[in-house]
Amino acid sequence: MPIAFIGHGAIASYAARRCPDGAEIIAVICRLGREAAARQVMGAPAITEVADLPKRPDLLIDCAGHAGLRAHGVAALRAGIDVLTVSVGALADAELHSELVEAAQAGHAQLSVASGAIGSLDALSAAAEGGALSVTYTGRKPPRGWRGSRAEEVLDLDNLTAAATHFEGSAREAARLYPKNANVAAAVALAGAGLDDTRAVLIADPKATRNIHEVQAEGAFGRFRFEIQGNTLPDNPRSSALTAMSVVREIHRRISPIQI
Repeated sequence: MPIAFIGHGAIASYAARRCPDGAEIIAVICRLGREAAARQVMGAPAITEVADLPKRPDLLIDCAGHAGLRAHGVAALRAGIDVLTVSVGALADAELHSELVEAAQAGHAQLSVASGAIGSLDALSAAAEGGALSVTYTGRKPPRGWRGSRAEEVLDLDNLTAAATHFEGSAREAARLYPKNANVAAAVALAGAGLDDTRAVLIADPKATRNIHEVQAEGAFGRFRFEIQGNTLPDNPRSSALTAMSVVREIHRRISPIQI
């Protein structure tokens, strides 16, 4: 199965190193001027546009953040290429969401979202079918995990002595304000009650040693609470190891004759 990547950061390089038998990386799309670095990291030809792909991949995997999906997702879908993204928070932008939907329909392609740093999305999406769904997502990270984000404007991350909430609102607003940190909130929302009706709480906790994601849901199905304490990737403290693993899992799923 020919595949290609958008981006060559920590998540993409992890997935490339563990690319399963039966899949071939034919190219990596990167920013202009970054071709040499991308080739070295990914072990594949580096290009800057979807139109430059050497052949049509069965799957284009976006690991380049919101900007990568925005720059290349529409073109790929319109060309009939299925896209897998870890940048689910980008879908909080209603205009981009509409453009991606229109492109997918025009190209008879599909945009799918990697399960990323959180589990329970299958149960949550099933629960949404029953209606009357109430969902709260809580994201708790060590202060260093929030560096480079809006949290720095709200809290003194270097001198925290106790857990502090720096955002509480809708998942859509969380994804908009924290484009590099709140993809999990968006994934939970899209699987369940929606971006505007899912409550998100973001916390910096100096006592946390891992990124902790919690989902609480209640509806016609009953109720559940799910928590995962995830390790980050060594190359990027803002990236979940499970997110990278979920990309590899999706490649396996596409190849396997039996899907679970």
